[in-house]
Amino acid sequence: MDQSHLILAIFEFAVLLFSLSIHEAAHAWTANRLGDPTARMLGRITLNPVKHIDLFGTIILPIIMLVINPNFLFGWAKPTPVTPRNFKNVTRDDILTTLAGPASNILAAVAAAVVLLIISHTSRDGAAIVHYVAASGDLSILMASGSLLIPLVGLFYLAIFLNLILAAFNLLPLPPLDGSHVFRHLLPARALRVYDSIGIFGLFVIFIWGGPLIGFLINPALTGLRRILLSF
Repeated sequence: MDQSHLILAIFEFAVLLFSLSIHEAAHAWTANRLGDPTARMLGRITLNPVKHIDLFGTIILPIIMLVINPNFLFGWAKPTPVTPRNFKNVTRDDILTTLAGPASNILAAVAAAVVLLIISHTSRDGAAIVHYVAASGDLSILMASGSLLIPLVGLFYLAIFLNLILAAFNLLPLPPLDGSHVFRHLLPARALRVYDSIGIFGLFVIFIWGGPLIGFLINPALTGLRRILLSF
């Protein structure tokens, strides 16, 4: 890996850690608000990534992916513990707690886009940089010298991209992802037993076809945000 790819990989990994922390903290915060203090008592309502790190999903897999292909990155954190019996309405509150994670990543992506719009409106150089990145998707700009706005714009564009990936990835209805946790509430008992037995097959599908599926899901949202950034 050359120096430019190494710098980009460091930026991507840092944004991924923060995005995963947002995701898990949202699960924990929502569960606590709905009556389950389990995650709060374990200190999981925090953006400190140390509290959420999963050795394989947060460290090993992302590093392998960055070495192989720095243009596509995803991972997962340590699952947030939830005790459903603490909820007043078990099904509803469990679904809301589950969806809070992907929803937080979508909100983070929107917030990052708003920051880029502010940069674009308050600085002529910022507008040029934002328009370039939005039009080309070229994150090698992070390695360019000059304005401090260059790495700032690159970071926030990465935040849009990675948070959309995490939201789409977690909404896939395959065990053990968040989407499966919601989907299983919709199944009758007999079908649920079969669905829960998917296990390793679900992970196989994720690793083989997850990339194209995620791309299919996030491309419309990413295209829409790019158009908004280019229109101002």
